[in-house]
Amino acid sequence: MEQQQQPNQLNIEISEEVAEGSYANLAIITHSHAEFVIDFVNVMPGTPKSKVKSRIIFTPQHAKRFMKALTENISRYEAANGAIKDLEDIQLPLNFGGPTAQA
Repeated sequence: MEQQQQPNQLNIEISEEVAEGSYANLAIITHSHAEFVIDFVNVMPGTPKSKVKSRIIFTPQHAKRFMKALTENISRYEAANGAIKDLEDIQLPLNFGGPTAQA
C-alpha cells in the first residue's frame, strides 16, 4: 500500500556524507542588513590554523527562528538532563587531556 503524503508535509533527504556530521567547537557569527552568516570551526590546541568546516547563511527572519528553536531545544535538554555548564564555568586543561609536549 502506497503512503500518501499529507498536505504541507516536507520530505527531507540526507546524504550519507552529510549525515556523518562535522564536529565544531567554535562558531563565528557575522551579519549584514540582509543575512546572518555562521561559520563552524574545529579549533585544536597547538595548531595555529583552523579551517571553517561549514558555513550556514540565514535571512534575519530564519536566524531568529533558529535562535528560538535552539533555545527551546536547550530548555528541553536541561529539563531531562540537568543544567548545561557554561564553558566559562569549566576549567579546561590546555592540553585537552592529551600527552604534554616535551622538548
